Amino acid sequence: MTKEKIPKHVLAAIFATGILSFSGVIIETSMNIAFPTLMKEFNLATNTVQWLTSIYLLTISIIVPLSANLKAHFKTKKLFITANLLYLSGLIIGACAPNFEFLLLGRIVEGLGTGIALPLMFNIIMEQVPKSRVGVMMGIGNMITGIAPALGPTFGGLVVTHLGWRWIFYIMIPFILISLVLGIGGIRQKSQLREVKFDLLSMLLIAIFFIGMILGFSNLSTGNYFAFNCLGAILIALVSLGLLVYRSNRINDPVLDLNLFKNKFFAAHAIGFFLIQIISLGNAFLLPNYIQLVNGDSALIAGLVVLPAGFAGAFLAPFGGSLLDRYGARKPILIGSSFMLLELLIFTIFTSNLSNLLILFIYIFYMGGMGMMMGCVMTDALDHLEKSEVTQGNAILNTLQEFAGAVGTSTTAAFVAFAQRKAGSKGAIPTAHGTHLAYIFLLVLVLIIIAIFMKYTQVRNKND
Repeated sequence: MTKEKIPKHVLAAIFATGILSFSGVIIETSMNIAFPTLMKEFNLATNTVQWLTSIYLLTISIIVPLSANLKAHFKTKKLFITANLLYLSGLIIGACAPNFEFLLLGRIVEGLGTGIALPLMFNIIMEQVPKSRVGVMMGIGNMITGIAPALGPTFGGLVVTHLGWRWIFYIMIPFILISLVLGIGGIRQKSQLREVKFDLLSMLLIAIFFIGMILGFSNLSTGNYFAFNCLGAILIALVSLGLLVYRSNRINDPVLDLNLFKNKFFAAHAIGFFLIQIISLGNAFLLPNYIQLVNGDSALIAGLVVLPAGFAGAFLAPFGGSLLDRYGARKPILIGSSFMLLELLIFTIFTSNLSNLLILFIYIFYMGGMGMMMGCVMTDALDHLEKSEVTQGNAILNTLQEFAGAVGTSTTAAFVAFAQRKAGSKGAIPTAHGTHLAYIFLLVLVLIIIAIFMKYTQVRNKND
């Protein structure tokens, strides 16, 4: 297949939205490093300061499902400028915050901008990149956002140690201004606009669902599973989900078109995508936690140990996209999932004795595999939809990605907390035991992922 040239303005648009998305993700992970400092400065408890991340994720989770309706109703450039200015305002509020309440407000405003921005890059790629180059560009898109979680802890540790936590926000401001200039110059309108009715009831149900799930899964680690703020919150969330499905099937312009899950190929890819994200966020919690509590090293050392894996994922993302363009989705997806399986097997078997050096090298396999396959999974999932359904499909995948953040972190944290409570200690041995239990859980998930893609990418490639 002839490789068509990607117009320069499209590249500018992709990198403009990519920088904005990258900033949203790196701030999320780097702020976690600043929690102890913020607790001391503002005299906060742990469960209070964690709302800086929870409220941010919650805001994104509520806004992302709106992306399909927003794209249909507003011009892409207008959406991008709105997202950029919201995020920039959030950075300024956070950097200048005189107290915790203003810092929390800044995170909410940043979340509004990130929630609008996250789906834009992939929508632009699917709409405006020539078909023969979509795989590579989806890989680059995932590289831009995929490296941020690995860079975040190191970036946050360096900035907090040498400059102070406010500089996490200040440093991002020039990048957002560059993004704004690139976006204004590069973004073009490709799709036709149409009138869309925003269904407030659906938005309310989505908000209740995510609030319930985030609260419920966040409280799993307390051990009070049958408390109202744990199981009760999850049950309320599930009821809201049922009502959302019922509502979505009876209106013309649903916020999320859940009928797309009737397409078994899209549904399978969406489930696989969701499980990959759970494993990724689980890894991102378990490894820095293990390095600090079991191996006795600092947060900065933990960030440096996982850093090379982030670069491996970034490097292999475009390579996976290139394989997709040349051979189809099956090869890069199965190679990538095999790398993930290798990491999880080794970490499950040797959990009681993971040196920093072993973690550094083996985690590279996981991040490399994930980087290779993530863009391919998204591309192949959306490729099974009609052109008119792609924007909704992208909204669903981005929503699942945010939801997986809460599920992955909270579930793996619950395994570690269970072992620590049972031992009556947060020391090295119970933490290692809890990490072992968590890795058994993640190993089961990756086997399910491989089974899904063994079946559904095979059928897809037969029809290519």
